[in-house]
Amino acid sequence: MPVGDDSARWATRSRSHKVLLVVHNVTSATRLLDILPLFDDDFRVQLLVTCTESSVFRSGVEELLAGTGVPVLPWEQAVETPVSLAVSASFGGQLPDIIGHLAILSHGVGYTKKLPMAGGGNSGGGGPVFGMSPEWLLDEDGVPVADALVLSHPEQYERLRNACPEAAPTAVLAGDPCWDRVLAARPYRDRFRRALGVRDGQRLVLLNSTWNPESLFGDGGGDDVLPSLLPRLASEFPADEYRFAAVLHPNIWHGHGPGQIRAWLDRARRAGLALIDPLHGWRQALIAADVVIGDHGSVTYYAAALGTPVLLGAAPLAGLAPDAPVHDFVRDAPRLDPALPLRPQVEAVVSQHQPRPEPAEFISSVPGESATRLRRLFYDALGIPEPDEPALLEPLPLPPYEPPSHTVPLVVLTRLLGVGEVEVTRYAGPHPPADSAGELHTAVHEDTRETHQLALADVVFRYGEPDDVRFGSPEQWTTEALALHPQCTLAAYVSGPGDCTVRTRVGELLSLHTESGADADPAAYASALYAWLAAGKSLDELVAQGLTVRTGGVAHRTRVTRR
Repeated sequence: MPVGDDSARWATRSRSHKVLLVVHNVTSATRLLDILPLFDDDFRVQLLVTCTESSVFRSGVEELLAGTGVPVLPWEQAVETPVSLAVSASFGGQLPDIIGHLAILSHGVGYTKKLPMAGGGNSGGGGPVFGMSPEWLLDEDGVPVADALVLSHPEQYERLRNACPEAAPTAVLAGDPCWDRVLAARPYRDRFRRALGVRDGQRLVLLNSTWNPESLFGDGGGDDVLPSLLPRLASEFPADEYRFAAVLHPNIWHGHGPGQIRAWLDRARRAGLALIDPLHGWRQALIAADVVIGDHGSVTYYAAALGTPVLLGAAPLAGLAPDAPVHDFVRDAPRLDPALPLRPQVEAVVSQHQPRPEPAEFISSVPGESATRLRRLFYDALGIPEPDEPALLEPLPLPPYEPPSHTVPLVVLTRLLGVGEVEVTRYAGPHPPADSAGELHTAVHEDTRETHQLALADVVFRYGEPDDVRFGSPEQWTTEALALHPQCTLAAYVSGPGDCTVRTRVGELLSLHTESGADADPAAYASALYAWLAAGKSLDELVAQGLTVRTGGVAHRTRVTRR
């Protein structure tokens, strides 16, 4: 952690009302970032931030703290600096040493997991319930660590009263700011889907894993679910009908390192998997999802609260508090059976889904009220009146546009359905389902890592701007591509959401255009054209009446023009 510099020391002496944000790891920091805006525009308050350095998952914390722009105090200085209010979203470390009023929030859906007191890991269900037992709630003298323990639902108070009555007087019902931000963003679901490149007619399947050995991601053992699922997802689900994204717990990201995670998931990403930022993007992806394959973590419970169908790929009960609502949910939720075909299971849980009211009910008994309640709590501790303006949380930002990128070779199955109509089913895995029907060809992105597959490709394609000087023009690139790859029959340059320039081996230069725009990947139109011509059908017929490309249940009317 950075050593306190002159600006940090000056900040501790200026402004009489100091608020210290206490970070344990990136996971807990995310909840503190949720409540930061509650102090905006108040010149009476000086924000400070520190890290207890008690968590084994400290990677990424220094960069996160620096990104806040708030003065960072070394822990040794923080515990010697009197503050009006300290806010933490976790336990552990020497929190009792803080000089000032201490409020503790949950960084998940209440307090549901059993964790050991030392070592920072999960031992498979041993240990007291985190945040809901004397071992976590009381100091060595039996005094509550927190002056205010923030709860989101009365059921948590009942568990607290039974487990640790000494801490019950500190409980404050103040809702869940993370959930309130999700609820406020739900009307923008379609925008979040478009940001992830989800097309009309596609289903977004979100893979979600918490961080312990029994999670979906696992600990590197042979029975880990997610690593075994990834190649099957690419082979069993058509690329034009399904979009996949993964939300991994911050402890996975920073425990192994973001570079290592990207390396482990490299082929899956090149097959179209979106790897979601665990700090800023997971809630938007959750709102956008059609179905979640998850485990016993908080994100899966949030998904169920949104009414999204959930399949549990990992469902350990031993590590959950038996009297917590999450325990009942994990016990009863549908299970994913990795030994069976995956797509029928996903389709069944979607078609048969009946949302349960309990998850949304137990996440927060005061939805939409956390900003008001938390600011009131904080300013009571500061001993000053609240600002006149309403207490507001920051809206979830619109993520950057991230369309799927299929740079692995695509196995394409096609069927001619009628006059000018071709069904196209593309798989990003090497082994499509055994019951697949149709004529097969291979389409390969020019930037594939599997460069040896370019010599075997029937269709070579790429995406780019129509005026990208590196390729000259779509017309020039298609000429070069056919020359570079002499076994290729057709080269396709996708220059927009509904536009593709195609050159055939016999020299025909064509434009494929659809008014439906982003409803389909134009590279699929090129595969449909290839299938039509490979069957000996007339190009003149397509130029005269157009080409209909069918992907799944969606038909795309495409105009074919000679150039």
